[in-house]
Amino acid sequence: MRGSRVVLPLSLLLSLSLLLLSLPALSPAGASQRSGGSRSVSLVCVEESLIFRSNTPYSTDIISDHGGRDPLFCVQLDDTKLNYFQQPQDIKESDFVESLEKYGRHSFLAPSQIQPSFSAFYRAGDPILIYYDSSSVLSMLRQPIKMGASGLCVDGNPAGFLDTKTTSCTRIFANLSKSCMTDPALDAASYYHDFTVLKVPINDTVMPSMKVNVTAVSPPGAPHMKDDTCTNVVSEVIYEIEYSGTSGIQSVSVQFKVSNISVNSGSSLQQRFTMHFWTRTLSHMLPRSGNPGYNTGAPLVIANSGAMQHMSILRSESDGSCSQFLRHTVQFGRNMRTGCKISLSPTLEDSNCSYIQQKLYKAFQGMNRTEAFAITGSAHSNQAEELMTILIQNCSVQAVNCTSCCMVPVTLEIQILWTKVGLLSNPQAQVLGTRHFYQCQPLKFLNMSMVPVTTVVTFTDMTDWPEPPQGQPQMHWKLPFDIFFPFKVALNVERTCRGDLAGYLLLILIMSSIFCF
Repeated sequence: MRGSRVVLPLSLLLSLSLLLLSLPALSPAGASQRSGGSRSVSLVCVEESLIFRSNTPYSTDIISDHGGRDPLFCVQLDDTKLNYFQQPQDIKESDFVESLEKYGRHSFLAPSQIQPSFSAFYRAGDPILIYYDSSSVLSMLRQPIKMGASGLCVDGNPAGFLDTKTTSCTRIFANLSKSCMTDPALDAASYYHDFTVLKVPINDTVMPSMKVNVTAVSPPGAPHMKDDTCTNVVSEVIYEIEYSGTSGIQSVSVQFKVSNISVNSGSSLQQRFTMHFWTRTLSHMLPRSGNPGYNTGAPLVIANSGAMQHMSILRSESDGSCSQFLRHTVQFGRNMRTGCKISLSPTLEDSNCSYIQQKLYKAFQGMNRTEAFAITGSAHSNQAEELMTILIQNCSVQAVNCTSCCMVPVTLEIQILWTKVGLLSNPQAQVLGTRHFYQCQPLKFLNMSMVPVTTVVTFTDMTDWPEPPQGQPQMHWKLPFDIFFPFKVALNVERTCRGDLAGYLLLILIMSSIFCF
């Protein structure tokens, strides 16, 4: 066989290439993926050692690695699809949006100009949508936060649904005289005027029934300059948002605290922003405080407008002022005492004694006035026998020995009487009665900005324990009438025995006489 040549047919050559090597398409380096001057090729290769002679009409090439080892014999196939674009598809109106989403890239439009899609109802953390009627613009309710070590305000932070929290930040003014009347962050009207809150997220047209107006509680006037001092500047904003499950937002109210900024004070302002969410439908979600009696440390249950809630009292902030919404929960069996200062905003109404009294009473009661309390920890609002009315004792309106004073409540003592009922081995605690006792003192200066108040909760145990059981049975000793008592007892026994023996002998004699005759 030396010097002879073996010629393989093309069909066998291609078969060998497909069977021996799992490389369906190889391209020369730098030629397969280039566009422009280079053309893409399709190669079928086998090891060069298997080929003695090539008789294929296609172009062939020997491809080796960088070291020249394991060379491959490759046949270049004619595949026209590699160097031509595919036939474009016909774009219809129904396919346009789908094609744009599939092949689209970055847009020249700002992200805020792209209309987002929303769900059918708000979820926890979702941004709250607002609608500007004058410009027909859809936006989001903002809650400014601080940024960086200086704590400067960033106004672009969206307020999250059901995210009750308080943020604070600082604003610095280079020209206070100009910013006092032009900066919207200082004007209370910018936090409620000219926009409405949407009940639920809406992708289509905003209907009037979907809008919720923002109600301002005692809104202050616009800020203005007076003797190098900017007055009526907003220092705190408090949003109170009522929601009802998937039905969305039901009402929105906003309260303000204002202050004055002097040019000489460095022209800076510390602002606080609070978002508080609450609902009236809590009866089905409220956990039990006992079954049926109260457990020590469990929240005390009250009823308000047919809904079961937890009794709460005033809570202080870090600066000593009374929190508008955050309150301490009253725990059964645990006495409590809290103290804080209620702020009176400088408005004309605060000079009215009746207004100050009502404001302090509402602060003690919280957002919802307590109507009744639950006797047991597992009480339901639809069972009237498990609820009892709370006794309330307000202050006297007239001040003692002070005709120009205003009697205002400064202390609320919640007195709770309770007892244990049932088996001694499994006692159940239940409330017998509750009284709200207000203590007042005369307020001489109606223009006071802060009024200190105190809340006290006391639990009084009125358990009536049963009579204690008797002890172990005791021995009762009985002494004889005289010292001869034991001998008399023995003599009586002997006499009884003698009488019985005589009777037996008489009976034997009678029976014997009968049988003998």
